Amino acid sequence: MHNDLFSIGGFTLHGYGLMIGIGIAAAYFTAEYRANKAGLEPDHLFYLLILGAGGGLFCAKLLYYITIFDEIRNNPRLLLDISAGFVVYGGIIGGIGAGFIYCRIKKISAIRYLDLVAPSIALAQGFGRIGCLLAGCCYGRETSGPFSITFQSSQFAPNGIPLLPTQIVSSVFDFANCFVLLALARKNPPAGRISAFYLIFYSLGRFVIEFYRGDLIRGSVGSLSTSQFISLFVSLAGFILLWKSGRKKNGLS
Repeated sequence: MHNDLFSIGGFTLHGYGLMIGIGIAAAYFTAEYRANKAGLEPDHLFYLLILGAGGGLFCAKLLYYITIFDEIRNNPRLLLDISAGFVVYGGIIGGIGAGFIYCRIKKISAIRYLDLVAPSIALAQGFGRIGCLLAGCCYGRETSGPFSITFQSSQFAPNGIPLLPTQIVSSVFDFANCFVLLALARKNPPAGRISAFYLIFYSLGRFVIEFYRGDLIRGSVGSLSTSQFISLFVSLAGFILLWKSGRKKNGLS
């Protein structure tokens, strides 16, 4: 896999950035199409996209810095490297948070728009993991089995060693999550349910995949990786939201 796709002059197109861009575009157009069918104002999506992407990238980078705090303390120059190193959960939290702030300012239903964009978030993540594959980050553990991938020129993954292709597994899982959420959304569920399922499906799947990741530099909390630890709280939030959406459906409060 090669992250540097081609160069023109001093400009180099990186596979990771390209996949992130494709993911954001696919997420936006999917949400825009569904907004028209759901009776939601699609014009808000553009601002939600800009704020969500900006807030997501900022928090994804911030959480990454937190996970390598000891390294930064020894080498503060790492703070100047903004090209690599992001934590997906930071992006999810930052993006959703920025979206909620926008909805509060505009006095529109945050939960309805989150239900709208939740499948799109999963779709963007699927493309993002393809970017991880091209770059060689988020790699899996060493394996001797046939289901493996060997990098030869990665700046992140160990080269020349068969590794579990966790990027591919994560990408397939994210795309599947998107399609399942889209199928559930067609049944016109109560507000908050699609958002709840997104949080539950993603956090549980991420928790399992983490067992097979080999990039232990991301830090840990006890016997759990940082992402597994966050997954516990994200899944709890999803189950609480699912419970609340059920109460609203039954006319309870």
